[in-house]
Order: sequence, then structure tokens, then C-alpha cells
Amino acid sequence: MPLFTMKSVELLQDLSSYLPKEEVEALGKSLELEPYKGLVLNPNKLDEASLLKAYPFLEKIPEHPLGYRYIDKEYGLGKSLLFDLGAFYMQDPSAMLVSAFLSPRQGAYVLDMCAAPGGKTIGLSLLRKDVTILSNDLSYPRARELSGNVERMGLDNVAVTSCDLSLYQNELRESFDAILLDAPCSGSAMFRKSSAVKEDWSKDKVLRCAAIQRDLLELAYSFLAPGGKLLYSTCSFSKEEDIDQINAFVSAHKDMVSISLPDHEGFYHHPDCKDAIYLFPHHYKGEGQFLCLLQKEGIPPERNLTPAACPKQLKDFAKNYGLGEYDFLIHKDVPYALAHPFPRYSLPLLRRGIKLLENDKPDFALARALPASYSIPLNEKQAHDYLLGLSFPLVAPKGFSIVSYKGMNLGFVKVSDGVAKNHYPKGLRHDYPLPLLPF
Repeated sequence: MPLFTMKSVELLQDLSSYLPKEEVEALGKSLELEPYKGLVLNPNKLDEASLLKAYPFLEKIPEHPLGYRYIDKEYGLGKSLLFDLGAFYMQDPSAMLVSAFLSPRQGAYVLDMCAAPGGKTIGLSLLRKDVTILSNDLSYPRARELSGNVERMGLDNVAVTSCDLSLYQNELRESFDAILLDAPCSGSAMFRKSSAVKEDWSKDKVLRCAAIQRDLLELAYSFLAPGGKLLYSTCSFSKEEDIDQINAFVSAHKDMVSISLPDHEGFYHHPDCKDAIYLFPHHYKGEGQFLCLLQKEGIPPERNLTPAACPKQLKDFAKNYGLGEYDFLIHKDVPYALAHPFPRYSLPLLRRGIKLLENDKPDFALARALPASYSIPLNEKQAHDYLLGLSFPLVAPKGFSIVSYKGMNLGFVKVSDGVAKNHYPKGLRHDYPLPLLPF
């Protein structure tokens, strides 16, 4: 069905105010083409060879070490078992470059300010296990979705909160070495994949979003530590939300400078903001993104926190799962373990690394975060029964054990008298077709 509508015409007319005629015409033609989809591989769960054996149509993205793209032909990757097991995260090929280009220093404290549903947090966590990420979203339902995605991917260096960050400006002042600000925007880069976004677009929405973006940039500046990096991005092509924002921000803050990013023939640089990048769909195989990396002058602060010790009652439990050196926190009677020591901010917390126990039972999140070396491997029949929520015979020690299939953890069972009682969350149970995996 043709995607070129009156909204597309309005957008292109507006972009003509700052883009050359040939760019606008090429962009217009690209809006009629099929959208690209992409995924970020989770190397903690699946290797590249197995991924490409399962999905040989994937094209590697050279600009992202874990990124792949494809044109959707009803492949249904987002409904697959591999997706449900956290082997990859679905993300637009353009959007995934935001995480790839932030490049925080080792041991950095990173803030993802508008993080839901979690793609940029997940991408950065998978690329950089040596940093700690605080991911926030103002919307509590969206933050819960973010937390669920972090859990599914098995990430141990992410804390998730949900609040209005402006209420914590004093507490968080100059606290972060790197900040991702993927700002709320008018969404013109999503025209090809969302008719709802396209129909909602207007010049008035562009201007309303621009006002919100200005406030968020100022907030990000207050949170950024000396020497820290701020990556600003939108999925909008409008000058008011992109180039104008950066130029006004840098003019107002003389200690902020833009940084040149690795170049590519598909990156568009506008003369009014040369270090920034537009990922237009007629140049780059994705749906579109604007991004600009900035840095605050100054000497970065030292990060020398020590991990909070594991509570005495959990020491044996933590040792059994290789978590003895993690940073522990008991929040609302629930223990969490974070890969690196991190400040105890007072923001409303949804998760802080790995949730360990719930009602004295090992939590599903723990199974997803640990390597398969802590598991009992299942055959296909057993794995199929487990994913259905059934009990099945299993030779294993009495008590709780993690079970896995082909090197990927499924979840917990409780074994008694040679029978594994199922502890797979009811909301995840599904009758996957056989064979479960094509490798």
C-alpha cells in the first residue's frame, strides 16, 4: 500500500527550508519503500554463526559490532523463541548507532534519560559490560516494559527507575560520566513503519517537542560530570528539533563542545552542524535518526566506590551463583545484585541489576542473567514441556535448579523424586512449534 500521503507532503515542504532540493526529493521517494528492521545480538546467549544459521537473510551492520538488519517479509523474529530467550533485541538499524557512538570511559556511570522501551540501554549494556547504566522513564507503564526487556536480556549492569528527573536535579548534579538523551520528538523518521505516527505529525507538534527537548538538554547538562559525554538524538528530521537544538545549547554552554563521530558514506552532515549526523533513509539503510555527541570540559571525577557486601543470609546463595563480588541492595525486602558498585540514589526503583529472590524462591531474572554453565541442559522434548509450563522427569539434585536448552537458560525448576516442577512464569508459557531451534 502506498505510504506517500498528505502528511509526507507537509513534512517534505517543511524540510525544504533547510535541505537541498535533491535531498528532499530523494527522501520523499524513500518514504514509499519498505522499512528496514534490525536486531542487536546478545552474545552472552547466542553466537553469530547460530544466529545466521537461523536467519540467513540478515545483513551485518559494520557500524555496530552486534547489529544486523533486514527488510521484513513476515519473518516474525519478534515472536520467535530466540527473541523470548533474550538472544537478541529488535531495534531500528539507525537507532542502534546511538548506543554504539556514546563510547563512555571504563567504569563510567551512565544515565539513559528517556529509556523506554530499552533499546539504547540494552545496546550499550551488551557493548560495554564495564559501565553501570541508570535507565529512567517518566511513564511508569513504559518503565515496567523497559524493566522487563532488561530482565529478558539478562543484563546485570542496569538499574531501572521511573520518575520526573527534574525533581532530583540537586541529588544527581554532575553525577554521570555519560548521558543518552534520546528525546521525545515528532517522529518523522518513523513514517515508514507507523501510520499512526505519520498521521499525528504536524508542524505544531514539532514546535511543542522542541520546547520539551530544550528543557531536557538543560537537565542533562546539570547531570553531566566534568569531562562527561552527552549523546543527543531524535527520530525526527526537523531542524527545530535537531540542528537548532544543538546550536542553541552549545551557544548557551561554552564548556560544551561537539565531537566528530566515525564517518560513513550513508551519514549526512549539514553545514550548519557539521559534527552531527542525519541518518536519512535514502542514504542509510534504516528508518532515520539524528544524533550529535557533545562533551563537557573538565577533569572526570574518580569512581572509587566499593561494592556493598552481600547480606549474611545470602552469602552461600550468592557464592553458588558466582555473585559474591557484586554490589548488593535489599529493596522492599527483595535482594538485588548489580555488577558494579553504584550510588544509592533515592529515585523510585524498579530493579537494580539482577533480582535474586522473591518470597524466598530464586527469581526468574537470576536464571536469565547467569551463563548456561550454572544450568542443567534439557533435550528438545523436555524444553518443549518446560516452555508449556509442564512438569517432566529430570535426573537432578533435589531443590531448585536452572534448566537450559542449547546453551540458553530457560528458567528454574524445583526437583523432587526425579520430577521437575515447572517454575516458568505463566505469562511467558507458549506452545512453540518443533523443531524449537534451527541449529
